[in-house]
Amino acid sequence: MLKTTSRRKKIRLGDLLLGAGIITNEQLDQALTLQKSTGHKLGRALAEIGAITDEELNKFLAVHLNIEFVDLSNIKLQNDIVTLLPEVQARRYRALVLQSEGDGLLVGMADPTDVLAYDEICRLLKRPVRMALVTESDLLQTIDSVYRRTDEINALAAEVKRDLGDGQIDIDELMADEAADDAPIIKLLQSMFKDAVQIKASDIHIEPEEFLLRIRQRVDGVLQEHVIDGRGIAAAMVTRLKLMSGLDISEKRLPQDGRFSIRANNVPLDVRVSTLPVQHGESVVLRLLDHSANLLTLEKLGMPEDIRRRFERLITMPGGMVLVTGPTGSGKTTTLYSALNRINSESTKIITVEDPVEYRLERINQVQVNPVIGLDFSRVLRTALRQDPDIILVGEMRDKETVDIGLRAAMTGHLVFSTLHTVSAPATVSRLRDMGAPGYLLAAALNGIAAQRLVRRVCKGCRETVELNAGQQAWLARQIGAERAGSAEFVRGRGCNYCHLTGYNGRIAVFELLEMDDRLRDAIQREDLDGFQKAVEASSKYVPLRQHALDYALAGITSFEEAVRVAGGVDEEEEGLNG
Repeated sequence: MLKTTSRRKKIRLGDLLLGAGIITNEQLDQALTLQKSTGHKLGRALAEIGAITDEELNKFLAVHLNIEFVDLSNIKLQNDIVTLLPEVQARRYRALVLQSEGDGLLVGMADPTDVLAYDEICRLLKRPVRMALVTESDLLQTIDSVYRRTDEINALAAEVKRDLGDGQIDIDELMADEAADDAPIIKLLQSMFKDAVQIKASDIHIEPEEFLLRIRQRVDGVLQEHVIDGRGIAAAMVTRLKLMSGLDISEKRLPQDGRFSIRANNVPLDVRVSTLPVQHGESVVLRLLDHSANLLTLEKLGMPEDIRRRFERLITMPGGMVLVTGPTGSGKTTTLYSALNRINSESTKIITVEDPVEYRLERINQVQVNPVIGLDFSRVLRTALRQDPDIILVGEMRDKETVDIGLRAAMTGHLVFSTLHTVSAPATVSRLRDMGAPGYLLAAALNGIAAQRLVRRVCKGCRETVELNAGQQAWLARQIGAERAGSAEFVRGRGCNYCHLTGYNGRIAVFELLEMDDRLRDAIQREDLDGFQKAVEASSKYVPLRQHALDYALAGITSFEEAVRVAGGVDEEEEGLNG
């Protein structure tokens, strides 16, 4: 029997918690002040100041209000039921239609004390409503997952296709018309960007084929695909993106690179654009940089305590070079900016040379390179050295000249940070030698090298324990010993509403750190790479990145397969490590 309330009595959450002795007047005042500045619900504000946890608040409200608490990871949502409440209202009222119950509906709310929101939901749904309690963080994640813009994108794509028709349309002229800002193609691009922000995509791939268009979004390092019927749509999208990026819309034979800025879902984005001529048109990759994202502290990056302490020692030295290495998209820039954030002060002059500028920090002089006008890394770096800097960050060591200037700057009392694309910290020395850096200069200037990758976190909403197969178990025993391997437990995600059925939600960095010592410097100076590798293996402080990834798997943060996939360094097919 569905129980509803026609008009619920107004309840003040703060009064309830005060009356129960869970919070103090001082904590309430502090939370109310925070609420005014952020616009957050009171419960979230109380959690942010540490007065109460989400779990404590939900248990209290469920008991006090005599309502059911629903774990969203354990409920299967139906799209046609959920969307009975429009997305705008779902976000505004922090509510979600969970399921149908006879003639009525079960609605989850993050704040069941919000009487006005409850009344408005009842009015919109026009059906009896039974309220349940859900956590706000889970609810917002589920809203992002459920209210995907797939149907909207398909509908707009169909509209674009109708506009194009079967004849030869002058797409360039159509896109250049500023009066066409409300055209379906514009709305289609807006919807695509909003969807990407919603699912926290780092890149969008637009790939035309003979009779269809693939839009793929990279989420947590893995591509997710959406297919649209109709190749002509791709030409219209690419032309409009070229206009936004200041590229030549008539040039379809050569690759082009550009950038532009937009806002999507009220999030400011810098978009880097790369076009590539392919068989059926032009492929476009859009790299999305969210400037509103909070910069993580070194503690929250995922560095083990020992590595963090040693890394902090390296970044506070009076001079020398510190490098962070790893593949594209592994978080190298984030790590270096977290380091800058730690040491940034009124008494320190910091200059960065980047392409593009990815984070913005006070007191730091940030330079965007522009190779088109000759403003490349080496030129800016030479000029920066005349600006009396204490610390210089170079976005990437791209060529011999930049490496040489950076090393000599590190030798003359400057602290130099930069990145490089190598598979490990030890491999960085070989890479720098290949780029022409002399051994004596490397030995004198290099303080340390950190290598990193990003592993996906197992989704907390659908995690479950899993047993390794025989090949995996045998490999694990060789890594950590048979006794420890025999008692080890691993988890995986089975897929749920939170994680878009991937089993993973979010990423965390894994690291290795190589500090220079006398033995390593001697091998580098003699340009004895074999001796250098032996010195690395003999170092008690060097722990391979693979071990850190495996530690995360053993701790239940990531899966065994993900740790092996990201860390690499093993023959997966031979060992049966893919399960």
